Amino acid sequence: MLHIAIVGGGAAGFFAAIAAKEAAPDASVTIYEKAGRVLAKVAVSGGGRCNLTNSFEGVTDLRQVYPRGHRLMKRLFRVFGPDDARAWFERQGVPLVVQADHCIFPASQDSQSVIDALTGRARRLGVEVVTSCAMRSIALLPDGRLEVSFSDGRVRTFHRVAVTTGGSPRIEGLRPLADLGLELEAPVPSLFTFNIADADFRSLMGTVVERASVSIPGTRFRASGPLLVTHWGASGPAVLRLSSHAARHLAEQGYRVAMAVNWMGEGTVADVEAALVRLLADNHAKQLSSVHPEGLTSRVWLFLLGRAGLSADKRCGEVGRKQLNRLLETLTNDRYAVTGKGSFRDEFVTCGGVALSGVNLNTLESKNVTGLFLAGEVLDVDAVTGGFNLQAAWTTGYVVGRNMALSATDGAARKQ
Repeated sequence: MLHIAIVGGGAAGFFAAIAAKEAAPDASVTIYEKAGRVLAKVAVSGGGRCNLTNSFEGVTDLRQVYPRGHRLMKRLFRVFGPDDARAWFERQGVPLVVQADHCIFPASQDSQSVIDALTGRARRLGVEVVTSCAMRSIALLPDGRLEVSFSDGRVRTFHRVAVTTGGSPRIEGLRPLADLGLELEAPVPSLFTFNIADADFRSLMGTVVERASVSIPGTRFRASGPLLVTHWGASGPAVLRLSSHAARHLAEQGYRVAMAVNWMGEGTVADVEAALVRLLADNHAKQLSSVHPEGLTSRVWLFLLGRAGLSADKRCGEVGRKQLNRLLETLTNDRYAVTGKGSFRDEFVTCGGVALSGVNLNTLESKNVTGLFLAGEVLDVDAVTGGFNLQAAWTTGYVVGRNMALSATDGAARKQ
């Protein structure tokens, strides 16, 4: 009998276990989870609603949503992609809805629907689940099997092992893999909020600008989307996307950089200037306080007028060229000092993990250790918000599960 261990009871782990058991019904497949319950991250994803994938509409290059691992995901989507994930959950009795922002949720708007689908399918297939059992070490035996020691003091041997333990905030969390000689990319946080000490900026607490663009001056890192001002600084999809793309740069800078905000979204300076000139000309007799550009609330507009040194009582027709230039600069290139990031417990994703150069890109089996597979965030693959990280978990989990189920006589296929 083929004995398979899945180390990590998250999204990728469950999908790997299910795929393996479906492909090899006679195999023994066991999930080992270090926590007291499985799928804890799935439970809280999407604010407890579980943003389980995305329609990918408007994504013309996977680099847009996968800052690390886009080439791998493009390859693996041919095997099991977003449409396959949607169809799988619907077959399990989980109707889905696509939001206007292309994020996909269960129609129940409850992550428990997704958890029930995964645990129910695993249970019906005969997958065993062991909780409160963490991996301590792993070793390759002379006969080709893998020996895994666990926190319960037991040592177990398997023909195949999939490590799906998720991201780790510190390199020490990946020590068992490092001890096997796997090449690791140092893990650093991704998808986090920015601390901004500027009291004037934070006075906008609770404000959401639906179409903003944020960037790090002097770099190619920029992102667009809703910007949320919080009591500690900046959050919202725009900031989270920027933190994802710039994760390593931000870590190298000690999370102390400048952030430039284009409050008008992705519009060019020329476009914003033309719109601003029209706004002032059409309302030349009105006070600046009584008008505002489309997309900005009165509260934000008044704040930006103050930033530009313009009186809210000034009439639109009295704005001179120098004042217009100051206002234009404030609208499109408003800079703030980032003084830190949200604490790690608030972060959902890390970048880093097992280097992709060390795995077979078709099967996700380690090149160093035959029979050892890797899926999910333990790989150096991560994405922006919007269901893309969970899609990576479903895809890599499926690929690993199917390939682990191959018998030893099919090993040559795994090494292509």
